[in-house]
Formats: sequence, C-alpha cells, structure tokens
Amino acid sequence: MNQSTFIKINPADSVVVCLKAFAQGEVIEVDGKKITVAQDTPMGHKILIEDVPAGTDIIKYGYPIGHALRDLKSGEWVNEHNLKTNLSGTLTYEYKPVNERLSIATDHRTFNGYLRSNGEVGVRNEIWIVPTVGCVNGIAERLAKLLQQETGCKGVDAIHSWHHNYGCSQLSDDHENTRKILRDIVLHPNAGGVLVLGLGCENNQPEEFMKMLGDYDKSRIRLLVTQKVEGDEIEAGMAILRELYSLASKDQRQACDLSCLRVGLKCGGSDGFSGITANPLVGEFSDYLVAQGGTTILTEVPEMFGAETILMNRCETPELFGQTVSLINNFKEYFLSHGEPVGENPSPGNKAGGISTLEDKALGCTQKCGRAPVSGVLEYGDRITTNGLNLLSAPGNDLVASTALASAGCQIVLFTTGRGTPFGTFIPTMKVSTNSVLFNRKSNWIDFNAGKLVEGTSMEDLLKEFIDKIISVANGEPTRNESNGYREISIFKNGVTL
Repeated sequence: MNQSTFIKINPADSVVVCLKAFAQGEVIEVDGKKITVAQDTPMGHKILIEDVPAGTDIIKYGYPIGHALRDLKSGEWVNEHNLKTNLSGTLTYEYKPVNERLSIATDHRTFNGYLRSNGEVGVRNEIWIVPTVGCVNGIAERLAKLLQQETGCKGVDAIHSWHHNYGCSQLSDDHENTRKILRDIVLHPNAGGVLVLGLGCENNQPEEFMKMLGDYDKSRIRLLVTQKVEGDEIEAGMAILRELYSLASKDQRQACDLSCLRVGLKCGGSDGFSGITANPLVGEFSDYLVAQGGTTILTEVPEMFGAETILMNRCETPELFGQTVSLINNFKEYFLSHGEPVGENPSPGNKAGGISTLEDKALGCTQKCGRAPVSGVLEYGDRITTNGLNLLSAPGNDLVASTALASAGCQIVLFTTGRGTPFGTFIPTMKVSTNSVLFNRKSNWIDFNAGKLVEGTSMEDLLKEFIDKIISVANGEPTRNESNGYREISIFKNGVTL
C-alpha cells in the first residue's frame, strides 16, 4: 500500500491517520511491518499499528491521547468507543522552560491599513452601532439599515449594529464581562466611527460605560441615550451617524508594517486532519508573524487540556508560567463547579471526523500557535498589551471565542475547520479547510485550502501562498463570511440572570 494513503505523525506514535477510507482486510505497511486493517475505517481516523493491552496509553503526535478501554490488536480502528481520556481534575505543574530559537527572516512586508489617532491600525473602515443593552437592539438594527440605504456604504467598508442580549439583569463577573467586551468593540480599530446606543435604565449605565473607554476619540465615538431623547430617537441617531459617516468616509489606507498586524487563532468543526494540515499551517504563519514583530492570540482554554504543558514550558518567564497554570486550572474548576467532567469536549462532528478524546483534539488544536515563546497571558475581555504570542482565557465555543479574540484587538481571525462553518465574528473571520473535499464542497464558506499539504504541496510553498492571502485580506479583500453577510457577536455568560 502506498505510504501516501496514511500518515504517521511522530515516530513514537502507536497509530497512523488515514488519508483515505480503508476497507476491512486491506493491508498497509508501516515501518516495514505489514498490518491488516481490522474494520472499515473512515478517512481522518486512526488505525492502531501495535498490540496494546487494556489501560495502556495510545500515542499520537508523540503524546498520550488517552488509554485503551480493552485489549486492542494491531490494525484496529481506534475511536471513542475503545479509547478513554486520561484527563480528570486540576493538576500541579512544574516549570521546565523550553527556549527554542526560531530562525525566521524579517522580510519587511507591509499591508495597507487605517491608522487611527491612538496609533492602532484597522484592516477595515466601518461604521458600528453598539448597544449598551439588548433592549435597544431593534433601534440599532433599524439605524444601521437606514444608513446603509441612505449612503450605499460608499466610502466605508460596511455598516453594522452588533446585536446582543445583555447589559442588564446580570451580576458580578457576567456584568463586567459584558461591559469589557462592549468596551473593546467600541475601541476596535476596524471601526472608523461608532455610535454607542443606550436605553437609560439598564445596569450597564451609558455614562458610566463611556468612562471605561478612557481617553477616546470623541469625534469618532458618540453616545445616544434613547430615553433622554425628546421626540424621535431614530432621527437623533441618524444625525449622529451622518456625522460619523462623513468623517470615516474620508479615511484612506496607508502602508503599515506587519508588526501592526494582530491575528486571532481559532478552530471549529475540527477533524482528524486539523492537526496535520490546517493547524500546522496556521502555526507556521503565527511564527512568521511573531518574527516580524506582530501578534497572534491562541484561546479556547478547554481545548488546551492535555497539551497545556507544551504551552506552559514555552512561557518566557516564571510569572507567565504561573498565569498560564491559573488559566488552565481556573477553567477546569469552572467545569468541575458545574458538575461537569473536564475531558468530555469533542463534539459529535469532531468524533465523526476522527477526533476521539480531548487530548487528541488539544494536541492538534495547539499547533495553531507554532513554536514561538508565550509573551503574554490575557484574561477574558483584556486588550493586547504585549506583541508576540499571547494566550487568552475564553471557552471553546466558536462564537464566544472568536468574539473574545476580536475584542482583545485582533483585526483578523484565522479559523481552521474540517467540517465547515459559515459564521463570522465582528472582524474578518478567514476559514481554512483541513481537507480538499470540504474546500471543494463548501467553497462559499472556505477562504483557503490547507488540504493541499497531503496532496504534494510543500509547507514552504503553501505558507507563502497563505501569507499572501492574509495580507490581501488585511488590504481589504473580503472573507467569505463578509461577502455572505454572516457576522455576529457572542458574550460569555456563567451566572444568574435576574
């Protein structure tokens, strides 16, 4: 059997990953040993290449991805029915720093962005309406539609209102999380003008919320409290929006250094190819951008479980190591406080695509951040303060995590997927397919195909193509989610609704 029909990722692995579907009885040759496939095994799934007694760890990516639930024979299909996670509760970790030097040249490339008055750079120039509370969502959406009709969006990239259900009837951390995410959206450099739209009686009091913005550009960020408007709040809102539009429509792109680019790293609808194609490609880009002085952010903390020590030992300082330990254990405590196990993450789609345990998923997921050192650790709702690779506290949920990445200050999210998804958050959300089947089948969703990596294209060649594509998006080329108009926000909620 041709070696190109399967892949052994690490020499220490006890499984290979199928690059095609195998039928029962087919023979593969691994490391000079002939193995008979014991069951029909789908593409992207795992075949065991050695006999394993019950309780023994199964190795993939060079690390355990769980243990065998029964005695398994070479050639068997390894899946969620015969493999069990090793994850349980919180752990104590020891800092064992790994300082890998990456030899990546600085190539002095630029992108054409919008330089804002505070020095930040946007890759879009849009008009946004941000409700302080869900009660005014309808007004915000009506205002956005009216301005779109009146202007045709000429001179700006888009006009949006950001629908959400919060801003009132929340307590403690939920209330502050909502305020921080909305603050971050208002201050985001992809907006050339923002109308903050309040009701007036909400917990998220509009005037107090505006104080959270700090020293902001008052010509570009305006407030309207609808209960205080005498008469028609629609006309009052349109008057402000016309002024914002007049300013933003005069903005021009200019050449900006790649060190100004901030990119979020996300995966969703992952499959058995995620850790072989798309995530390693994104990891190579992450290392490249960090080498140029830019910034990438990895989130989805539950999808680090099982691979967290790899990230911890890449922390630049003991302080960052301690923050990363807290990042992991605090999220585990969150699961346990709700009576939920920490290792039952893979979705039905993940399992159908070849991911059997959370360790299996995490070891593929974390490849999106390459090999660069960890330079910063952010809590949910924090904004970027340190260039380089950052870790961000947020759940694995696609909408919540992508919103958190954008809120932290990323101008673009790179979103790898093996199953496919159409959604996007409030910044360009560039979909990267793990396999060519998905890319060809859902070309209306997918922006870039990493599946070519198992079809003969080298990582070096595909990375060059990938960098060009990302810079084109930064220059204004719309992503599929933008072209489709699929854009939304989602805010993390944990506690009581009053």
